[in-house]
Amino acid sequence: MIIYIVRRILLVIPNIVILTLLLFYGVTGLLGDPTTMMLGEDASPEAIADLTAQYGFDRPFYEQYLNWLWNAIQGDFGRSFTTQQSVADAVLPRIPVSLELAGLAILVSTVGATVINSIPVFKRGFTALSTTLSVIGITVPNFMLGISLIYFFSVELGWLPTTGWTDWSDGVWNHIVHMSMPVLTLSAFYYGSFSLVYRAEFHAVQKQLFIRVARAKGLGEAKVAFTHVLPNSILPVITYMGLSLGQLTGGAVVTETVFSMPGIGRLFVQSITSHDFPIMLAISMIIIIGVVLMNLVADILYSIVNPQIRLG
Repeated sequence: MIIYIVRRILLVIPNIVILTLLLFYGVTGLLGDPTTMMLGEDASPEAIADLTAQYGFDRPFYEQYLNWLWNAIQGDFGRSFTTQQSVADAVLPRIPVSLELAGLAILVSTVGATVINSIPVFKRGFTALSTTLSVIGITVPNFMLGISLIYFFSVELGWLPTTGWTDWSDGVWNHIVHMSMPVLTLSAFYYGSFSLVYRAEFHAVQKQLFIRVARAKGLGEAKVAFTHVLPNSILPVITYMGLSLGQLTGGAVVTETVFSMPGIGRLFVQSITSHDFPIMLAISMIIIIGVVLMNLVADILYSIVNPQIRLG
């Protein structure tokens, strides 16, 4: 097990280097001249040349990349072009907000998909409910779902606040109430996707011999579903969960924007509109590392649940 984990970690390092290299080239090389974007099209050539030298944009690409990567490893992402604030000071306080949103969305969608889609085995009336929720989650875009939830629960009923986050210091219940709609919005699509994967595997496992033996012993359908079928059906969900983390990041950006949450997703949108390259690079690097590490965690979890993986 230890050898498998070490091997997986060693494979992560070159992946991060390659992805950050492509990221740096994409942001600094394809989006246009950063000095022109900062100073405007009417800036004098002298001002552009001075700013180019100040930020090192006149140096070779590989030198710029290595310098940026080395500073980033040490936690120095530079300063924002628009506010001159330290990038670390602007980004780091927002990370817990996005992590909480993404973590709760994954938890709600995974638990909901496995539990709700296991109930119809012994409660036939839940079949229509689980199917309807899956269809809504997959077909309705999360921005439209978020706006619909705001209109229904906040504007019409007045039950929930329109904004999506308050600090824990303002009260646990108040924090939960503010987070409820953003979490439901972000988890809806993943609930639908996980449900399709889980349901297909669930029906396949039900046909296995050991399930028929469990029923022959007189075990109730609920016990068979949750203690025998569910653990053997969740492996594809774990795999798909790891593959969906990149999409989850994109969904979090939209969700944070819709609910005005102070997370890195909303800051990323603001940095794109203002062409703030240091902020864009920092957030993109954090997202890349987060997705790669979460895929690593998914692989390790998969190997724990299915030992044949680490023996392969």
